[in-house]
Amino acid sequence: MIKPWKKVSSKPVGDFRIFKIRSEICINPRTGKEHDFYVLDTVGWVNVIAVTPDQQLVMVRQFRVGSGTVELEIPGGMMDPNETNPVATAVRELREETGYEGENARLLGKVWSNPAILNNHTYTVLIENCRLQHGVEFDSGEDLTTQLVPVAEIPKLVAEEKIGHSLVVAALYYFDLWQRGIKK
Repeated sequence: MIKPWKKVSSKPVGDFRIFKIRSEICINPRTGKEHDFYVLDTVGWVNVIAVTPDQQLVMVRQFRVGSGTVELEIPGGMMDPNETNPVATAVRELREETGYEGENARLLGKVWSNPAILNNHTYTVLIENCRLQHGVEFDSGEDLTTQLVPVAEIPKLVAEEKIGHSLVVAALYYFDLWQRGIKK
């Protein structure tokens, strides 16, 4: 049986605006030996499944520095430090990034963003009957375009790796479960 590792110590290593790094010394319960880990402390993240009345997803294309690629994604972003409600954050992010607003916003699910090194969750929020209501409100670090994609095309785009952001794929899976009536 796998047991949690006992934490011996934890110390801050660095503060990098959107995340902090800490070093943790833990003891492996199987070997009794210490191991040094690094953990990135960061705020929650939201991904928005925004569906129009004619069954299209509101998606965005944006450049991602880590991969050096332009990615097709769903709207989303980091929760501000004072935000505690992922649904409210999702509504804000959708409006700011795309100008779309909708109704029946609700949480579909959450995943650990990467439990090996990150301590945060990524939340998937569904917003229905989305319509373009106003202009976008980008912050200085954003440059993206909005694109409507028929819901029926999403599985093919994932299969062809045209959608490659792992947390977006996880959100789309929650959406698929919801469409099939498995996830409420």
